[in-house]
Amino acid sequence: MALRTKNSYGAITVSDDVIASLAGHLATECYGVVEVVPFNFSDSFSDLFKRNGKSRGVRIATKGDRIFVDLFVKIKYGLPVSAVSSSLKKTVKYGLEHFTGMIVDSIDVHVVGVKL
Repeated sequence: MALRTKNSYGAITVSDDVIASLAGHLATECYGVVEVVPFNFSDSFSDLFKRNGKSRGVRIATKGDRIFVDLFVKIKYGLPVSAVSSSLKKTVKYGLEHFTGMIVDSIDVHVVGVKL
């Protein structure tokens, strides 16, 4: 489902794929995040055929003007998980709200592993 809103310029529609790509890009730019990883086998398999791999490991759900995000990441070894996940949530929340103008209701960070 895509996000739809209206403003003084007209109607705006943003697809979930665009939101997922943006969230994946913001996540990889965050300090302490090594990579965003696929959350299941079908996501890993379909990633082989996608041109844009930024949306892998990102699950987006929208309801009305609210965005719900699940991020599956590997973090750098030796960094506090709580600090990295808190920073990741703030970065992705700010970026998505600034880009879409919608409200990010929740961001769940799933730490799949650590990497050196």
